[in-house]
Amino acid sequence: MYAVIKTGGKQYRVSEGDLIEIEKLPTEVGETLSFSEVLLLSDSDNVTVGQPLIDGAQVTATVQAHGRGKKIIVYKHKKNYHKKQGHRQDYTRIQIDQILGAGETSAPKAEAVEIVKEDAPVASSPTAPEDTITTVEEKE
Repeated sequence: MYAVIKTGGKQYRVSEGDLIEIEKLPTEVGETLSFSEVLLLSDSDNVTVGQPLIDGAQVTATVQAHGRGKKIIVYKHKKNYHKKQGHRQDYTRIQIDQILGAGETSAPKAEAVEIVKEDAPVASSPTAPEDTITTVEEKE
């Protein structure tokens, strides 16, 4: 499954698990983002195209890092004039977590649940009883 999202004035084709670099966003690393401007959704055999957006579709992502791109040189020249300038674009690296179509809800996250049998005896101390502990002197 993939989607086409719009952010920062650009469009990106994304799938779950993708790492992409988008225009810098004012967020913290580890924060979860939600993109509601979904232009196209596609799964194995169905393609849904928005008019211009798909209502209810959403893409969630997690911010991985912030950084600066590779330096580019901008050089302008005319007769009796030249100007050399460098530029590095800021970006935010995100990982796509989930793509939801119109009307879908996010899957519940699995929670760690401890299962305890009622018939099982519960140890009062973390160590074993003294009669089962063997020492080096007892073995000789």
